[in-house]
Amino acid sequence: MIEIKNIEKSFGESKVLKGVSTIFETGKTNLIIGQSGSGKTVLLKSLLGIHSPEVGTISFDGRIYSDLSAEDKRELRTEIGMVFQGSALFDSMTVAENVGFPLKMFTNNSKSEIQDRVDFVLKRVNLVDANGKFPAEISGGMQKRVAIARAIVNNPKYLFCDEPNSGLDPNTAILIDNLIKEITEEYNITTVINTHDMNSVMEIGEKIIFLKNGLKAWEGTKEEVFRTDNQAIVDFVYSSNLFKKVREAYLMGNK
Repeated sequence: MIEIKNIEKSFGESKVLKGVSTIFETGKTNLIIGQSGSGKTVLLKSLLGIHSPEVGTISFDGRIYSDLSAEDKRELRTEIGMVFQGSALFDSMTVAENVGFPLKMFTNNSKSEIQDRVDFVLKRVNLVDANGKFPAEISGGMQKRVAIARAIVNNPKYLFCDEPNSGLDPNTAILIDNLIKEITEEYNITTVINTHDMNSVMEIGEKIIFLKNGLKAWEGTKEEVFRTDNQAIVDFVYSSNLFKKVREAYLMGNK
């Protein structure tokens, strides 16, 4: 579980986060949504320790990040997996080398132990024949699965995903969403996803945090999105006619 309490973050005279509080639950897919400039990227970077809020606290299973020593922060970092927006694979490394990189950085595992773990997580993300290929030789969807494999290779307690469906076609995006959800439940990870993809909201939004102008404007589940009368999130999520029709059908069927 990750708990944030009243965090505020400013850049110069601009206050980007304005007292945001919430809990990201373990074993669930927690989504952060909002328009560009709403503060969702700054919130994610604050969770990662890239930004330091001026006010408030962020705690990881009771450990307040700002109170940790440098050594404890390094230890916490080994418990975190990250899926970057553009996958961020090393072009000069093979798929297997990319996935094994965190193990070489953060563990003392032997070469054979690293290879066994790499093989295991690649099989878990359905990439059994890609070990020796380079990122340029595989599709965008496969690159994203490699990024997920790398993020979970170290058995993280916390998984952060920044726009994991960016640049993917709708069918591949659904596959990636389902994979992230399966892994979250299978390994009981606290997963936080920063997304603009409303399909993700509808499919895997077990907890949704909606930011607007640096404030938490709404939070709830994908089911509660259908029923809410909060106009801000209704306008944001149901901006397309397709989602409006989905919501209308849901409300009609649940009267």
